[in-house]
Amino acid sequence: MRYFEEMLLQKKRSIFLMPEISLTPQMSKRLKLHFGESVVFWHSKLSPSQKKKALAAIYDGSAMIVAGPRSALFLPIEDLGLVVVDEEHDDSYKSSSRPRYNARDIAIYMGKVHNVPVVLGSATPSLTSYVKFPHFRLKGGYFNAKKEFVYERSVETLSPLVVQYLQKSVEQKEQSILFLPTRANFKYLICGDCGYTYKCVFCSVGMSVHQKTRSLKCHYCNFAQAIPQKCSECGSEHLVSSRLGTAEALKEVREQIGEARVEQFDRDTITTAKKLEQMLERFNAKEIDILIGTQMLSKGHDYHGVALAVVLGMDNMLGMPDYRAREKALSTLIQVAGRSGRKESAKVLVQSFNEEFFKTFVQDYEAFLEEEKEYRKELYPPYKKLCRVLFSHKNGAKAQEAMHEMVERLRSFETVEIVGFGKCGIERVADKYRFEILLRSDKSTEIIKAVSACKNALAEIDMDPVEFG
Repeated sequence: MRYFEEMLLQKKRSIFLMPEISLTPQMSKRLKLHFGESVVFWHSKLSPSQKKKALAAIYDGSAMIVAGPRSALFLPIEDLGLVVVDEEHDDSYKSSSRPRYNARDIAIYMGKVHNVPVVLGSATPSLTSYVKFPHFRLKGGYFNAKKEFVYERSVETLSPLVVQYLQKSVEQKEQSILFLPTRANFKYLICGDCGYTYKCVFCSVGMSVHQKTRSLKCHYCNFAQAIPQKCSECGSEHLVSSRLGTAEALKEVREQIGEARVEQFDRDTITTAKKLEQMLERFNAKEIDILIGTQMLSKGHDYHGVALAVVLGMDNMLGMPDYRAREKALSTLIQVAGRSGRKESAKVLVQSFNEEFFKTFVQDYEAFLEEEKEYRKELYPPYKKLCRVLFSHKNGAKAQEAMHEMVERLRSFETVEIVGFGKCGIERVADKYRFEILLRSDKSTEIIKAVSACKNALAEIDMDPVEFG
């Protein structure tokens, strides 16, 4: 805020980036309260007339602070004096479709081009930023609140201990948040007799169980079908759901703690900016006792009265086939825990069989980053550059052929290592078969040179990938 004030005095403009639209209602209030009409917000949920009004303010010079997610970076802003990237560790800054740019990296590049300072802010900075740039940590909080971490060795479930903690919180008229990495009722539907898993007909991924619409839904291509009564392979009626989702957790909490006012907070329920604003207002007005949600819960929202945070599914995140799995899991736990105890003391209940890892680093993220540096050396960013080359086609043989053709051509580049190639972790998405090559090198320029010389029509280049699923 002080930095923005400084820019206003110098008659210079600032860009304030946030990872997602979900943060804009809260930020909008704070910034407009402080800076009034000199703040303009820009994001995809604005109506055409709102966009027109925002652009007019940018062109006539009255918009001095331009805030929003990725796209705000590309507005025609003159007299730029500062770029702030909030929650810089967030993967939402990386575009998952073409062009596959990372807004954080573009912000840093813009800072160099325009010779203006760039501030990257995060309670859990990415290891790449931590190693590359000078940094300091703001100590303490606005309120002097304590957090107590409690660990339960358990699979992802609403165990008696979790229910007991939630019940106690409701009885004491305190608020709680319950985090789960999975939407819907359950992540998968499996036959208990033959083991058949219901997968999307267009994607090689298990479909999620949505009881409200009585359907199985693919979260990749949105294909849906009715929940079957019998296994389509062996005819058994013994169909089992696995991996608890937010909707099922909501149902179970309502059944077990009847007096609790419980709400769901994820992409299935929060579909508009208005719904988000209303939900947060109701929660802060203490009209909701327990808020159950996914990653949206961890996105920097300021909940005033949360005395309990329950965090499930950490071991699933820790076990992901991703070199950043430890960083992502720890960062998520710290971010979710950070939503509690903002005014008063709080408890954080974590379900995990990896208590030692989380216990060691949850209150000392720098120590984790220092240890993680040693794991990554000679193998992964920030010490090496990675590139993922994707091939997708309705004809699997064509995609595979294109991949093999590029692999052969890449072999002549000695400075670029082919880490591996083959089918993607999720082989088929939206009825297209997918293959990939993972490349590693000391320099981006070496990779760019190699892929530019070898790519074919089906090759899609993803430099500095953040997705490996």
